[in-house]
Formats: sequence, C-alpha cells, structure tokens
Amino acid sequence: MLSDDQDLVDRCLAGDEIAYRDFVERYQELIHGVCYRLLRDRHEAEDVAQEVFLRAIRALDRWDSRRPLRPWILTIAINRCRTCLGRRGRRPTPSEYPEMIADPRSDSGESHLDANELDTEIRVAVDSLREDQRQAFLLFHEQGLSYEEISDALATPIGTLKTWVHRSRKRILDHLKDKGFAEVLQAALACGAPRSTGSQSDDG
Repeated sequence: MLSDDQDLVDRCLAGDEIAYRDFVERYQELIHGVCYRLLRDRHEAEDVAQEVFLRAIRALDRWDSRRPLRPWILTIAINRCRTCLGRRGRRPTPSEYPEMIADPRSDSGESHLDANELDTEIRVAVDSLREDQRQAFLLFHEQGLSYEEISDALATPIGTLKTWVHRSRKRILDHLKDKGFAEVLQAALACGAPRSTGSQSDDG
C-alpha cells in the first residue's frame, strides 16, 4: 500500500493531471464524509473538502513516505474542520443525523418507539459530548475508521481514543436511559461497532 501511495504522490508531484484526479477520486468519499459528520452542513462540508484537497496537493512534497497517505489527508481534513468550527464560535445544530442505530422496530414490524424522537435525542446526546470525544466517536462509529487510523489522524494514543469512545457511549446511553431509549442504542452499538485489523477492544 505504501508503494502505491508513493507512486501516486510521485505522479502528482510530476504534474500528472490524471494523478491529481486519481488522488481526489481515491479519497473523495472519505473526506466528504468526515467533513459532513463534523460540520453538519452539506454546503460547508463541500467547501471545506475542496480546500482539503487543494491543501493536500500543495503539501504532497512534505508527506512522510514512511507513513500511509490516508491518515495524513484525514489529519488535514480534521484540522480544517476544527478551524471552520472555531470560526463559527459555536457547535452547529444538525439538520439531519445519519443512521447509526438499527431500525427501532420489533420482529413483528410494530414500532414501539417514535423514531423521530429517538433521532432527536441521539443528536442532542452526541452534540453534548466534549469536542475531542465527539470527533473520536463519529470517526469510529459513523466513518468506520479503525482506532489505528483515528490515532494517526488525531495524533492521539489508541488507549486514549478507546477511553473517549467508551465514555461517549456511556454518556449517550445515560442520556437515552433518561428518555427510555437506552436498550435500542445499546443493542445497536454492540452489533454495529466497526473492526480494525486484529483485536480492537475499546475497553478502558
């Protein structure tokens, strides 16, 4: 993979326009997804994602070829999102929230929960998290990144990230418990957590 990264970077640095296109296409979905999850605004996320690619391409000569390209560009994206959020001076109120839980229906198809209310309470709980914990939680549960990738992107030890994700889950579950929704999210998180290569326990 590193040799593939190196080849792509070398082609970009040589001014190969096809390589520029390949670079964007390789990471477009990932970067757009991360920007949207963190910024909660589609138009703003698109603008920031474009800025990320421009900055990344200009900085390719400073990329450390001993490390994978994916976490390197993720770091640029997360830093640009942080800057954007800092300019806002406040965290946004999300207009929508991508599905991170199972369909709250019983096997018989009868709905015992108000899905809209549940969605609202999840948004409230996630938005109440401390910023670093929120980022780790979203990158792990929504983007499906491994702890190793998040560690590289956030420059944070894996053990710390596991603690943040664990605490985030607990805070969300505590909030939903007060609202009567805890069992639904507990089951979804237990079944839906992504896996990295090798063991990826997040206890601690």
